[in-house]
Amino acid sequence: MSTYLTILGFNSAIPTVNSSPTAQFLEMEERSFLIDCGEGTQVQLRKAKAKFSKINHIFISHLHGDHCFGLPGLIASFRLLGRETPLHVYGPKGIKKMLETIFTITETHRGFEVVYHELDKDYSEKIYEDNRVEVYTIPLDHRIYCNGYLFKEKPKDRHLNMKEIAKYSEIETCDYHNIKAGKDFVLSDGYVLKNEILTVEPAPSVSYAFCSDTRYLESVIPIIKNVTVLYHESTFLHDLKEMADYTG
Repeated sequence: MSTYLTILGFNSAIPTVNSSPTAQFLEMEERSFLIDCGEGTQVQLRKAKAKFSKINHIFISHLHGDHCFGLPGLIASFRLLGRETPLHVYGPKGIKKMLETIFTITETHRGFEVVYHELDKDYSEKIYEDNRVEVYTIPLDHRIYCNGYLFKEKPKDRHLNMKEIAKYSEIETCDYHNIKAGKDFVLSDGYVLKNEILTVEPAPSVSYAFCSDTRYLESVIPIIKNVTVLYHESTFLHDLKEMADYTG
């Protein structure tokens, strides 16, 4: 599956008729990730025809309202849609208290578990990994604790060169897995068929870096170097430098 990024919202603090606060829907290797969840995100998800049931991991950069005020409503809607599978929420320390307080006061009952992954480190760390994708934090410099996120496809298996494999009757279907994983094949007479003969290069792995609100920060550069796609918020032009310095 290809990687698809849908920008659901990109506006700064206040929603407008034509734009919404920050939220993104990233589809990578058959996984669906929600990045930030500003006000109105679930409406934007519906406009994008995104499947709510496929969102199992939500990454919140920081706890300013334009990046997270849509989250309580989205979680409540998950319940109304019959969700039963766990939902993983990644965000700054305090996100659990914020959400659970809202759910308690509003008597919002959930039929599924919300698993909180609270972040407080000032260095990049791996916070999610499966057999195809891994996610790292990108520590940023904002008025409050804030992270961007780096999503990376793991290196793909090589593709079988069936034209070459067909020349050797000793290679059976059960051998394909090892060959795709990069192993050579040894014939019965001891001759070694090099893997690069039996396979072809896979498509390059894709990476995506989301950088939220931040001042200029040198330490971000090595983390995002060579990413396939970089999204970096930039609210203020140079003539508003003083305002940018103030708001971070």
